[in-house]
Amino acid sequence: MSLVVMATGGTGGHIYPAVATARELVRRGHTAVLLGQRGGMEERVAREQDLEFVGVDAGKLARSGQGRPDPRELLRAGKGILEARRVLQQRRPGVVVGYGGFASLPGVLAAQSLRIPTVLHEQNARLGLTQRLAVRQARAIGTAYETVIGLDPARATLVGMPVREDRLDRAEALARLKLREGPLTIFVMGGSQGSLFLNNTVPDTLRHVLGAEGLLDATGAGRGTRVSETGHHLPAIDLDFVHGTHAAPGTGGAAVQVLHSTGPRWLPEVAPGVKDLEWYHPVGYVDAVAAWSVADLAITRAGTSTLAEAAFHGVPLVMVPLPESSENHQFHNGKSVEAAGAGVVVEQREAQGTLGPAVLECAEPRRRAAMQAAARARAQVGAAARFADLIEAQLSGPRAD
Repeated sequence: MSLVVMATGGTGGHIYPAVATARELVRRGHTAVLLGQRGGMEERVAREQDLEFVGVDAGKLARSGQGRPDPRELLRAGKGILEARRVLQQRRPGVVVGYGGFASLPGVLAAQSLRIPTVLHEQNARLGLTQRLAVRQARAIGTAYETVIGLDPARATLVGMPVREDRLDRAEALARLKLREGPLTIFVMGGSQGSLFLNNTVPDTLRHVLGAEGLLDATGAGRGTRVSETGHHLPAIDLDFVHGTHAAPGTGGAAVQVLHSTGPRWLPEVAPGVKDLEWYHPVGYVDAVAAWSVADLAITRAGTSTLAEAAFHGVPLVMVPLPESSENHQFHNGKSVEAAGAGVVVEQREAQGTLGPAVLECAEPRRRAAMQAAARARAQVGAAARFADLIEAQLSGPRAD
C-alpha cells in the first residue's frame, strides 16, 4: 500500500481531522505520517496517537488586515519548504494532504514543487490563506461545507469534517475524568490551546448563576425573577428537572459539575479562582473523547472541528465565537448551528450579561433534549472515510516499506 503524508499543525482544528483521516488510511493498510512544525502541538498529538511525525520549520503568514508579514516568519516558511522537500524526496509519498494553517504550508508547497500529488481539506466556509496558495495545483479538494467562498464549486468535493468517531461508555468516561455520576455535566473548552476569554469569563459566570454549591435551584418564581450581574432576567427552570436524573438529594436543586479545559498555559491562572468550588474541575488538557462522551452541555468557541465533534456526540452548545477569526467565520459557523436548533450564539462583547442566561436556558431539560436531537442530525458521520476515498483516488506513489 502507499505512504500518505499529512501536512498539518498549529491548532487542534487542523490536527485532529488529519489524525482521524490518518487512522482511517492506516486501517485500510496505508502508512500515514504527520508532517508539521517542529515542536508544535502536532508533534505531541502524533506521539499520543502512535503516528509517525516529521518536524520542519514553519512561519506564520499575515492575513488580510494584519499588516505586512514579519520577514523572519517568511524566512522560516522558506526554510521549512526546503526541509520538507528533503523529507519528501527521501520518503517519496504517493500523496501529500494539506489541512490548512501555516504549519501545513511547507509540506504542501514542497510536494507541489516536486510534482507529488496534493489533496487539500478546507474546513471553513471561506477558503483559507494557505489553501489559496496551494489550491491551483491541488489534485482534489475536500470540504466541510457544501459551498466554500473562494473555491470553484466544480473543484470541491463535500466530504464533511473528519473527527474522531469514538465514544466511551458514560460510566467509563466519568471514571477516567474523575467526575461523579449524577450531576449535569457542563464541558467548557476554548479550543486545543484554551481560550483566555472563556477562562476569564466562564468561572465567574457559572459561580453567579449556580452558586457556591453548583446547583440549578427550584425556587419557582424566585428563579424566574433572578437577574444576572448586568440586570438580565434569568430563565425559570422546569421543576421536574430538579427532581429527576440530576437531582441533588435534600437541596431542592439539580446538581451540576463543570469540566473546564483551560489549555496548559492557563491552568495556573484559572485553578486558584475556583479552588473553593468542589463542582468545578479545571484541567490543562483533557481527553476530548471522554469529555464529549460525558457532556450534557458545552460552552465553546465555534471552530468547525469543535462543532463537528459536538454534533457527533449530540451535545448542545453555548457558543462564544472568536471575534478575531478570519472573515469572522466562527460567528457564521455558530449561527448555522443555532439555525439548526443545536446551540445558542453569545457574542463575546455581550457575554457578561447574556452568557449566564443562555446556559440556564439550554440546561432546561426539554430544550436540551431538542438541542441534542438537532445536534445529532447535523453530524457528518463517515467524513474521515469519505475523505480517505478522495485521497486514495489520487495515489500514484510507490508502496510503503
